[in-house]
Amino acid sequence: MQAIDDAVAELKRGVAEILTEAELRKKLASGARLRVKAGFDPTAPDLHLGHTVLINKLRQFQLQGHQVVFLIGDFTGMIGDPTGKNVMRQPLSREQVLANAETYRQQVFQILDPEATEVVFNSHWMGAMSAEELVRLAAHHTVARMLEREDFSKRYRSGQPIAIHEFLYPLIQGYDSVALRADVELGGTDQTFNLLVGRQLQAAHGQPEQVVMTMPILEGLDGTQKMSKSLGNYIAIADPPGEMFGKLMSVSDELMWRYFELLSFRPLAEVERLAREVAAGLNPRDVKMQLAQELVGRFHGAADADRAQDDFIQRFQKGAMPTDIPEVRLSAENGALGIGHLLKGAGLVGSTSEALRLIKQGAVRMDGEKISDPKLSLQVGERPVVQVGKRRFARVQISED
Repeated sequence: MQAIDDAVAELKRGVAEILTEAELRKKLASGARLRVKAGFDPTAPDLHLGHTVLINKLRQFQLQGHQVVFLIGDFTGMIGDPTGKNVMRQPLSREQVLANAETYRQQVFQILDPEATEVVFNSHWMGAMSAEELVRLAAHHTVARMLEREDFSKRYRSGQPIAIHEFLYPLIQGYDSVALRADVELGGTDQTFNLLVGRQLQAAHGQPEQVVMTMPILEGLDGTQKMSKSLGNYIAIADPPGEMFGKLMSVSDELMWRYFELLSFRPLAEVERLAREVAAGLNPRDVKMQLAQELVGRFHGAADADRAQDDFIQRFQKGAMPTDIPEVRLSAENGALGIGHLLKGAGLVGSTSEALRLIKQGAVRMDGEKISDPKLSLQVGERPVVQVGKRRFARVQISED
């Protein structure tokens, strides 16, 4: 019994809800090797740290001896997950989905053990499903039940269109659990409705119902919104070591503890000790540096993490850069923002002509490096620290229009 208690305690770390814990305990007590599923729609290239909240939990199941199923939703990705959307999401082409899926397949094994991971694509069974079978699947759910979902309900009440294919998304995600005979499914808290559909469909197909475990949604670098590439507030696991280190060091002191809880592999007791030390006067920057080194080391290796830390110290701490740099979010037209408009939008200069003059004078720096190109453009997702003169600083987050 103690072994089950210990296993559950580890698996509950950072989890928002388990439906139900009693069922999880029963499955663990059976001694069976559980099939633990998490699905990822490849709607954008590269995984980011928000994705790894689920992947880290999969890793914990692996360490306890269970079989992980990493589901790439190449079929559902073409529909586009409507969760949380107040407008209809545009489907992706199969070519886009497959290109994105390949990056997922390459990156996931930086966390998971490939020997204990089954990578599957839901087009394998959905692509072979006949129209008759799809109609039979749809018969297991009602429109009234579908409209209980908050985002669908809001759109329906406000007169926003809901396409029929969007109703199919929860059904297909749920059927994935049937096809894979999942014992446990992981997902974000925004996926609870879809995960419960999986339980319902398993029961309708005569299978034991999966345990649902929901994980909190990781906030992005802005500290408020969900980490997302479209919002430009993300840290990709493929980011270069120095860039990843710098982004992690830009996380607020408050948000740092959330990242420790959901991303770090350190024991919770150690994280709690660090929190007490910060409360007693330890500079939170030093603790944040430990977090940055752990995460950069996980994806790039210890040597690159050490170099990234040394470079950060050299450029930022020794350069006497302030720790309370104001943050500004700017929109990029057509995915890019010129340096002159960036400096003006950030309030560092009065006009673009002044910006260009200061660049020519060598008075503008970005991430500690002097800028000499007045035609420099920055892309959506970049989050540089920009400096004009000796005292004007801004951290600029570049997002889509």
